[in-house]
Amino acid sequence: MCDHAGPNMSCPDMQGVVPPSQTFNYVNEGEFGDYIVEYDANYRVLPVFSTPFQLCFYNTTPGAYTLALRMGTVRSESLMRWVWEANRGNPVGENATFSLLGSGNLVLAEADGRVAWQSNMADKDVVGYKLLQNGNMVLYNSKGNFVWQSFDSPTDTLLAGQSLRLKGPNALVSRLSEMENKNGPYSLVLEPNRFAMYYTSKNSPKPMLYFDSTDYLMSGKRTLDVLNFTSGPETDDAFAWELRLEHSDGGYQILSRPKYNSSLTYLRLGIDGGLRAYTFYAPVDYGAWEETFTLFPRASGQECQLPKRCGEFGLCEDSQCVGCPSPNGLLGWSKSCSPPKLTSCKGNDIKYYKLEGVDHFISKYTRGNGPMKEEECSRKCTSDCKCLGFFFNRAESRCWIVYDLKTLTRVDNSTHLGYIKAPIH
Repeated sequence: MCDHAGPNMSCPDMQGVVPPSQTFNYVNEGEFGDYIVEYDANYRVLPVFSTPFQLCFYNTTPGAYTLALRMGTVRSESLMRWVWEANRGNPVGENATFSLLGSGNLVLAEADGRVAWQSNMADKDVVGYKLLQNGNMVLYNSKGNFVWQSFDSPTDTLLAGQSLRLKGPNALVSRLSEMENKNGPYSLVLEPNRFAMYYTSKNSPKPMLYFDSTDYLMSGKRTLDVLNFTSGPETDDAFAWELRLEHSDGGYQILSRPKYNSSLTYLRLGIDGGLRAYTFYAPVDYGAWEETFTLFPRASGQECQLPKRCGEFGLCEDSQCVGCPSPNGLLGWSKSCSPPKLTSCKGNDIKYYKLEGVDHFISKYTRGNGPMKEEECSRKCTSDCKCLGFFFNRAESRCWIVYDLKTLTRVDNSTHLGYIKAPIH
């Protein structure tokens, strides 16, 4: 409708108005799907699909729904995965709606009209919406150009062809748990010369680094404006495809070489903080998913770098949890292992017990403080109520103050020391 038109005036042609045939309003109602999907969720499919992708409402807690893109097929008989989410941490209820309005805005709203998520593309010359074969959902204008795409708003997952950008979506954030669909403690962040992986704790004043890609991508001091996750044939007559991380100056890291078309692959920052790629190969009738890459492979012992590989407090060696440190020595590890409980942080009320040949997960990729003496490092921890212990490298006189212990890694070097704060009584 043209509000400014008088009785003898006609409205001019209005660009960017979605034709009525292209608008939609899908309601979250009806029966749940029959097949097993990731997180053992209940789901309802929407009529938005491009095999093997389909848009759905799903929940892991009754009444709390996420609008998400599912990847996989019924025919393959393998677990279908969630690879994009609109409203993590802000669920909607029964009879919520997902709509493309005539203004060109995509809107997810509660039954009472409260907006839970939107594309913010009203009056942007949008004429249509489409789910592409690569899993990218787009709003396009009258010239066919994309004015919005789901590839620009990842949660914990990148599909092949998707990117992180310094000026744009620059991070992935893990899911909290299988049941709780909210942001977890792990993040992968694109920074000017690397991507970095962090563990965030309520006890720590800032996120703790547990992986730095500078050497991995051989990026050095070069600026990385874009990090692309790609899949393509190795050569024109390739026997294998390549999964790669490519950065803006043309450099890249080959992640793996599957011996089949791996274009339907996603890279995910997992609930445990690991980074893994999973490839869907449609010609396989059963078990179509394959893990085609992991950044912290178990076979080479690198799972010890995951902050909670051994729970709240455990010693890790060769990717296995081998002990629970205590004032009485190394005890057998179990899921109940935990740091000593401190009732006071006064210097007279605490002591330290010593561990030899151990590293904290932050010490691999950070330099710590120093050079300084061991006694000074100890004083820094003692004077800080939130400090749970400190780690010291005697060969380099470096000090790490830690606010969360989590997984410690055994190393073949007795100059790497850990001191765990404990109550005197």
